Amino acid sequence: MSRKDTTEVPQPAEERTDTAAEKKGRQISLAALLLPQWKMLALGLLAALGSVAADILQPLPLKIVIDNVLSTKALPQWLAPWLTFALGTNKAAVLNFAVVSVVLIALLNAASSYAQSVSMNTVGQWVMHDLRSTLYHQIQRLSLSYHDRSQTGDLIMRVTSDIDTVQSFIASTLMDSVVDVLALIGMVAVMFYFDWKFTLVALSVAPVLFIFVYQYTPRIKKATRAVRKKEGEIASNIQEVFSSIRVVKAFAREKYEKKRFKEASMETVELALRARALKAGLSPGVQLITAFGTALVLWYGARLVLAGELTLGGLTAFLAYLAKLYSPIRALSKLPDDFSKPAIAFERIQEVMDVESKSRAGEKRHKAPEFRGRIEFENVSFGYTPGRLILKDLSLTIDSGQTAAFVGPTGAGKTTIISLIPRFYELTSGTIRIDGEDVRNLKLKSLRRQLGFVLQETLLFRAPIWQNIAYGKPAATREEIFEAAKLANAHDFIEQLPNGYDTMVGERGVTISGGQRQRIGIARAVIRNAPILILDEPTSGLDTVSEAIVFDALHRLMKGRTCIVITHRLATIRKADVIFVLKDGAIVERGTHEQLLAANGLYRHLHDTQVIRGQ
Repeated sequence: MSRKDTTEVPQPAEERTDTAAEKKGRQISLAALLLPQWKMLALGLLAALGSVAADILQPLPLKIVIDNVLSTKALPQWLAPWLTFALGTNKAAVLNFAVVSVVLIALLNAASSYAQSVSMNTVGQWVMHDLRSTLYHQIQRLSLSYHDRSQTGDLIMRVTSDIDTVQSFIASTLMDSVVDVLALIGMVAVMFYFDWKFTLVALSVAPVLFIFVYQYTPRIKKATRAVRKKEGEIASNIQEVFSSIRVVKAFAREKYEKKRFKEASMETVELALRARALKAGLSPGVQLITAFGTALVLWYGARLVLAGELTLGGLTAFLAYLAKLYSPIRALSKLPDDFSKPAIAFERIQEVMDVESKSRAGEKRHKAPEFRGRIEFENVSFGYTPGRLILKDLSLTIDSGQTAAFVGPTGAGKTTIISLIPRFYELTSGTIRIDGEDVRNLKLKSLRRQLGFVLQETLLFRAPIWQNIAYGKPAATREEIFEAAKLANAHDFIEQLPNGYDTMVGERGVTISGGQRQRIGIARAVIRNAPILILDEPTSGLDTVSEAIVFDALHRLMKGRTCIVITHRLATIRKADVIFVLKDGAIVERGTHEQLLAANGLYRHLHDTQVIRGQ
């Protein structure tokens, strides 16, 4: 078994060293995400300034050639001394200067564009990593009640697609917008330097343009939000069907699922087309308004040239600047479209970050001491939804080292009880104590590390068998993994597999039998060596031979531990120290197997029914 040659199985969030951003669910801002990348941002901004400078300088060589080479106009006062000192004042020298300037400006633009692209892509990738890690940790730390209400596919969309959208915005749109703003300011300044009246004519269409864009903004954002929501629903539908593919095939429901998916996809197409229609109407409108501005400048400028108030080179340069002026205006006018997707994506991410686990305000939690295993429920009530209690004023005590069993009809609240001990859900009222400590006062990691679980369905990761066993104790040695497997009666069948402990398990453990999965689950609990063990229908669905093997392993595991067993098979709990009989969320009987039979109550009824059925 090689621990280096295999892919690491995902470890619990508690096993990682968390960043400050991950230790608490709180609002996140783009500024907070960008701040750690300030060096690359500074480089990107410097490159943006280079690009803007290149854009501003680009029309000048053309103006010089038209006015000072092809015509007889004198060089500008700011340029003449430098050019005379370096090359002379003849027209050939001026032409050479203009040609070389074109090349140098192009080089500046190319170098700046490259530096901007590299720096902002680097920033985008690191922000994506930080944001994804923070969101992933936040989703893990939320209680099961949140996950019960949420759609898995939609959460996956938020961790993947939505964060990719934010990353793309940072890598390209963000700095491009900065460049557009700087270019707009620079172009206006240069144009004012040439002719302030002419510039005001060129900018006369700007108010109309921004009013037009402002009216489009909320409509585009609303349409984009609807599309993202529907895409999340489709992702959830796909995840649900793919994870339940055996059920779909067993009931021959492929055609139904295809129809259901097609209907949802069609709704997405309609919403997307509606959003695209809105976005498509923006660009032509902007182009018409800027075209009107260009026509106005051309009319006014030509009149100035004819009147001798403006040179031909000046008009040419001004028109070039006008094209460059309208280019960032057009780009900035599309910001509602460019910003809508990342804005909605960021909103969806923030929705998850804003969710807080229910806890008592101001409560300071401390690390749990080493448990002996005494568990107390005092007046515990709980409901998954407000106003509908599953457990009602429940009180009980399980002494250290005892085996306690919970039985009762389906829906009585048995599984709910074991979900409250590790605080998968928070109590509605009452108190749960372990060795006298209120579990709400204990840090979750230290609490759950001392609990072992063997559940009705053991879920395995797509990873080697040894990693699935070591999931209960990531730092386990090879010998500890082997010993745990032996105690769980799993070592022999693992050794017979093609690659032994390095055999890859299919997703959710589908490539091995139910009994084998349960034994690996028991090995996972063995290696954890927790003082409190929770067993939830650990032999449900197993055949007689597999059940006997699993029971043998469970008896070894239960020795010396406080054990809580949930089962429908009463024959498996005859030796339990105490049995609690539940009905409608309340304990109606308690005692040993013999005492409860003698009481001739609900337990006796359940027992006799199973005897008649031969279970």
